[in-house]
Amino acid sequence: MLVGITGTPGTGKTSVAGQLKKRSGYHVIHLNELIKEEKLYSEVDTERDCVVADMDIVEQRVMEKIDGLSPVTILDSHLSHHIADIVIVLRTSPDKLRERLQQRNYPENKIQENLEAEALDIILFESVEWCDKVFEINTTEQTIEDTSVAIEEILSALLTDRDEQVAAKYKPGSVDWSETFFS
Repeated sequence: MLVGITGTPGTGKTSVAGQLKKRSGYHVIHLNELIKEEKLYSEVDTERDCVVADMDIVEQRVMEKIDGLSPVTILDSHLSHHIADIVIVLRTSPDKLRERLQQRNYPENKIQENLEAEALDIILFESVEWCDKVFEINTTEQTIEDTSVAIEEILSALLTDRDEQVAAKYKPGSVDWSETFFS
């Protein structure tokens, strides 16, 4: 089973994916690293300081790398919802997200772009539109451990066909930053 952990940069995807690999031994593909290491992009956007991934080639490469020995392969990236049919969207309040992105030394225009994307639910909206199953977790006040436990609960339910039991708890659309960000 391929499960994407997606969300705006700074919501905790990579930290949680690393924790899940340690705790549960799940196969993890860090999509952003794969794209850069294997040059799976069509161009470099110097203005936004990023690469433009060729998602058809990326998807093909991900399918080649899926480990058949692990019951779950986790795809870690803000792009994972473009490939996985099951996704867990990590959400973080714009105030907390600003702190995290500033700690990463993001330029102010990139911080603002990501804060707006989080406040407008861009990744959540795309995930709900494109994916079969979507779960949402508010990571604002959670530790990496807390978020890992929540994801393990979702994965366990998926593996045992009990995902409807956790669907209400992690229902997409339960987090809304628009009022606080745009007021």
